[in-house]
Amino acid sequence: MNVKVAGILYLCATPIGNLNDMTPRVIETLKNVDMIAAEDTRNSIKLLNHFNISTSMTSYHEYNKIEKADSLVGQLKQGKNIALITDAGTPAISDPGEVLVQKCIQEGITVTSLPGAAACIVALTLSGLSARRFCFEGFLPSDKKEKSEVLDELKCESRTMIIYEAPHHLIRTLNDLYDVLGNRRITICRELTKKFETVIPTCIEDALKLYETQEPRGEYVLVIEGRSRKEKKEEEIRSWEKLSIEEHMAYYTDDGMDDKEAMKQVAKDRGVSKRDIYQYLLNK
Repeated sequence: MNVKVAGILYLCATPIGNLNDMTPRVIETLKNVDMIAAEDTRNSIKLLNHFNISTSMTSYHEYNKIEKADSLVGQLKQGKNIALITDAGTPAISDPGEVLVQKCIQEGITVTSLPGAAACIVALTLSGLSARRFCFEGFLPSDKKEKSEVLDELKCESRTMIIYEAPHHLIRTLNDLYDVLGNRRITICRELTKKFETVIPTCIEDALKLYETQEPRGEYVLVIEGRSRKEKKEEEIRSWEKLSIEEHMAYYTDDGMDDKEAMKQVAKDRGVSKRDIYQYLLNK
């Protein structure tokens, strides 16, 4: 009895602007798979024609990502090899492809990634901000409450932050960032790898002034400075100083900590020595 061997899902990164960033490996794979699942077949046909790729396409996007993923998994189980591409960049990064990848993993189907361009990484490397530690937020939520919650989380983020934004929402997003984060350093990147690529290292306040006279155009990546550890520590100290030392001690002792350890922790929180806390309590 012949047992069908499942196919492979290939995550193929496509250029974010400059077509010369298409890798030979991706071109070869797109020519040889049984099917290409594309975010927008109308856009992708231009790319395929440019590289003389005639493989048949099917649409896979945000609005059919659940049911279409089930269909694609079924075809993979039948032995078909499928390539997944997004409009630009790496599939599954701020992209419905993550749903298909999850389903493939659940079903034991092999998934492999063919690396290439990713706007978030390109922007980070151009930003001049710390690239040792960073977080990627993608597009901020459209729901006001959810967006407010995300921004509150980012307020305490010490890593460099990366956000995508469309031109018609850019000014609103910069205002939201200024209200929550204050006047952080920011690098504004637009039209990456394209003819009119622009990279602007600035601060949020100056960015807002810039767009008072300049209409935002193109797709944007915002790279934002994280909160410094010094700033975070100073705010924590100010927060603890709102409590009396007795209240601060009770915060820990009520939770089961003994007096000695509580004094040690209180001193650390307030940026003073343990002897200072001991002497204060002794005098009281």
